[in-house]
Amino acid sequence: MDPPTSLDSLRKQACGRIGYKIGGVSIHGQVHKHGFCKVVYVQTALVDFYSKVGCVEIARKVFDEMLEKNVVSWNSILSGYVKSGNLAVVRSMFDEMPEKDVISWNSMVSGYGREGDMEQACALFRQMPERNVASWNAMISGYLDSGKVELAQSFFDAMPRRNNVSLITMISGYSRCGDVESAKDLFDQMGEKDLLLYNAMIACYAQNSRSKEALQLFNMMIQPNVNIQPDIMTFASVLSACSQLGDMTSGSWIESYMKQLGIQIDDHLATALIDLYAKCGNIDQAYKLFQLLQKKDLVSYSAMILGCGLNGRAKDAITLFEQMMEARISPNLITVTGILTAYNHFGLVEEGYKCFNLMQKHYELVLSTDHYGIMVDMLGRAGRLEEAYELIKSMPMQPHAGVWGALLLACSVHSNLKIGEIAAKHCFELEPDNNLDELFILMHFLDAGKFGSLEEFQEEFKDINQEEQISRLHKMLAPHLLRSISLKFTFFPFSTMVLYFSLTKFCSHL
Repeated sequence: MDPPTSLDSLRKQACGRIGYKIGGVSIHGQVHKHGFCKVVYVQTALVDFYSKVGCVEIARKVFDEMLEKNVVSWNSILSGYVKSGNLAVVRSMFDEMPEKDVISWNSMVSGYGREGDMEQACALFRQMPERNVASWNAMISGYLDSGKVELAQSFFDAMPRRNNVSLITMISGYSRCGDVESAKDLFDQMGEKDLLLYNAMIACYAQNSRSKEALQLFNMMIQPNVNIQPDIMTFASVLSACSQLGDMTSGSWIESYMKQLGIQIDDHLATALIDLYAKCGNIDQAYKLFQLLQKKDLVSYSAMILGCGLNGRAKDAITLFEQMMEARISPNLITVTGILTAYNHFGLVEEGYKCFNLMQKHYELVLSTDHYGIMVDMLGRAGRLEEAYELIKSMPMQPHAGVWGALLLACSVHSNLKIGEIAAKHCFELEPDNNLDELFILMHFLDAGKFGSLEEFQEEFKDINQEEQISRLHKMLAPHLLRSISLKFTFFPFSTMVLYFSLTKFCSHL
């Protein structure tokens, strides 16, 4: 093979690896110009390039024009069809191959695994004349993607040899199903750990709300005795952990550390920073970063909308949501939380209701209990208690105490004892062992005359200490509520301390 031919082949392979479509097409033109179209290595590199950049039809055209094909040529076109998801064509080509190697078999196993057809994947795996680590990894990955963790574990245990991909695949699989302890056990078993293993474990912690552990492992990783330099993926995970904790101090230090290492802030990292700033209340800084994004996607829009919604910037949240809709970006559940919170803040009940229904009917999102809780709170604030109660009754899932708590809070504001008692009863049934800010119910009972007049109540309580006052309040409410009830609205939790603070504060004014 002439040196120019070899160089052209290498250039096309490089363009394929980095997804540089324009560069590869330009080189293809040079290949035609200089007469290298009939060289098998160059044609194979072209097939590989077009397959990797998603142009399978052009790859197939080049492949069909080849006078001579080797196993690498067949594997390249096979890989392209696997990525496109066209398994019928893949299987047909695989069966036609005059010669197959382990890469050919692995492509087929991976293809069936990606499509969730693990029965076919397993059948091919058992027929393989030889297997390598990638063969086993393909089976493990396929079972994990299908949610069959135990079968993935059995293949992992049976592997004659493992590599880091095997370990990272299992850790990621455990992470997806929330089994952090199994992921940690596997991570701890490894003697020498590299950056990719640390990234997988830190991401596992961050994705499963174990944020403190994610930051602790990150801190361990950068210590002199370990001295592994983090990369973009590491920083994205630890920034996510800081966001969950609302830890702006650690987040700012990590941002400075990235600059110190010369890490370039790409859109992925910028979005993680936007989420951090937004959740920590620095909406202006989040918005500056958002405006600098080269491409605004679902994740960045959702982070901004939620941040604005939760921080009282309802108008900004609504504007961003409208821009997102104009850009034809379909919302996700985080977006819905943010925009409903914004509508709630502004008291835009009709707009909120319209959005609530649109998300379910047009975008076919399965809304969570928390989304219903926001709608109940929105209706309750507007005094539409009957509608709020009917919405709860229509919920396709069991409402938690937060939803009933939102209704109870609204009943206390709008003095609706009838629905309030229903909400209180459900709160008790769902969380009987916690405490309710019983002051709300107490005031309604006083208004309704259940404990006599306010003057009589004050007379009874004025000469006893606060500890006895609280004890008597519990006894007075017990026949009506049976026991203490929990009120825990999603975004405004009420704790035992709030209960006692409220009761003692109320009693101190008697």
